Amino acid sequence: MVETLSMFFCELESFDGGWLVFQQRYNGSVDFYRNWMAYRNGFGDVGGEFWLGLEKIYQLTKEGTWELIVELKDFHDNYKYARYSEFGLGTEREKYALSELGTYSGTAGDYLKYHKGMKFSTFDNENDVDDSRHCAEEFHGAWWFSNCYYTHLNGQHSDSDDTTAIKWPNSKSGLKFTRMMIRKV
Repeated sequence: MVETLSMFFCELESFDGGWLVFQQRYNGSVDFYRNWMAYRNGFGDVGGEFWLGLEKIYQLTKEGTWELIVELKDFHDNYKYARYSEFGLGTEREKYALSELGTYSGTAGDYLKYHKGMKFSTFDNENDVDDSRHCAEEFHGAWWFSNCYYTHLNGQHSDSDDTTAIKWPNSKSGLKFTRMMIRKV
């Protein structure tokens, strides 16, 4: 049975409000090592850790211009963010490729740009460009893997430097908190 989310979580205070949250992690209570259908349809609880669903994200962002904010906090409560002036995904047939990623601003570093154009991969639907290994399986998560990743926000919730942990390149260990939010421009 596949869990699906039917509610939305909006952030009304940060960055002038009006943001729709599509990914949130903070305590490891939800396992993000899920199959394609789970990532397509969404899972978790909007009151806790969750992934909204690739199809919902695609349907929301296919019309007009949307921006993205990625919030990050490590286990020492160091906070950083990355903001992109545009964000959009391809269709399911296009494997929900990260098709739009605009100009970067913020404090986290412009590392999501390395994933632009990449197709989404899960352990049962490999779409990365590395022919020698299966990135979603090896790094125990799901993401817009290239060869394999610079960022990986759907990895394992851990404060270790392990390659399967939630990662952004300038963090010294895994991340405690991540949140990905979109807003129509």
